Amino acid sequence: MSAMYFAAGFVLGAFLVYLITRLHQKDVEKSFSALSLDALRRNSEDFLKLAGEALSRQTQTGANDLDVRKKLIDQSLETINSEIQKVKQCVTDFDSKSEQKFGKVSEQLRLTAEQTGKLQDTAYKLQSTLANNKERGQWGERMAEDVLRFAGFVEGINYLKQKTQETASSRPDYTFLLPQDLKLNMDVKFPLSSYSQYMDEAADVVKEARKQQFLKDVRQRIKEVTTRDYINPQEKTLDYVLVFVPNEQVYCFINENDGSMMDDALKSRVVLCSPLTLYAILAVIRKAVDNFNLSKTAADIMGHLGEFDKQWLEFKKCMEATGKHLELAQAEFQKLTATRTRMLERSLKHISDLRARQGSELEPPSESVAAEPAESGGQTA
Repeated sequence: MSAMYFAAGFVLGAFLVYLITRLHQKDVEKSFSALSLDALRRNSEDFLKLAGEALSRQTQTGANDLDVRKKLIDQSLETINSEIQKVKQCVTDFDSKSEQKFGKVSEQLRLTAEQTGKLQDTAYKLQSTLANNKERGQWGERMAEDVLRFAGFVEGINYLKQKTQETASSRPDYTFLLPQDLKLNMDVKFPLSSYSQYMDEAADVVKEARKQQFLKDVRQRIKEVTTRDYINPQEKTLDYVLVFVPNEQVYCFINENDGSMMDDALKSRVVLCSPLTLYAILAVIRKAVDNFNLSKTAADIMGHLGEFDKQWLEFKKCMEATGKHLELAQAEFQKLTATRTRMLERSLKHISDLRARQGSELEPPSESVAAEPAESGGQTA
């Protein structure tokens, strides 16, 4: 029975403890809720306050940044406006200069058109000249004379023009005068009619025929030159003769289309030369003449040096004899200025002493001197 009471008491105690614990837990929960709400409210107010202060600071900083950026944007806009004004000015200047340049270009085009017209007239005249054999020969002579003048050759001194040979009836266009009375002849007449027809022809077949005809004319011209006694030992000519091609293009055309032409011409002792190659040949001739004249002059100079050496020895002998005479004359002069002068001065001094002595004897005694003897005589008496 007591056990039942104990069990019942224990259960009742446990229930009471449970009730008390439950009530105490509810109070704690209420207190904690109240404290939590209060802390949350305070934290919210602090957070809002801090957020407001941060937002205010950020707003002020943003406003300052906006001012700075606005100033930078304004400066950039001013710079852009300045650059735009410069671009506008450059465009305006370019337009004005373009008008001037276009005007100058138009003037240049007009002058070019005029010069082109003159060039066409010149080309037509040149074509007409090349079509005539006589005028073609005169044109070749003018080209040759230009080269001769440029090389420093003088007619009558370095070359003769169309001089008939003494031992033959042939008359070369030019005869170059070389050292030791040697000569070199040159012919300037050259076939160019077929070449002109070749250049004007459009059809390929006819053009090829014109080219072959021109090359054939050149070979025929080389053959004609070899039969005109331009190489004449009696005239003291060299073993070669020059044939002048008055155009570089024609000269190159011959070399390109007939490579054996030059070799065959050299075998016949004929040298084909263009204006440039003629200038080179004339330069060699001029150098050879200068070297010959220099060697001849050197021989004359050596002869004069031998005569000078002989006269120099005679001059040295005369100088030595003159020096000896001058030494003798100097010794005699020393005698005159020393010994003879002293002797003469000594004689003159004796003469001066005698004159001084004689003058003192002839002078009368003064009163003071005459009175002294009288006074001394009176005292003695």
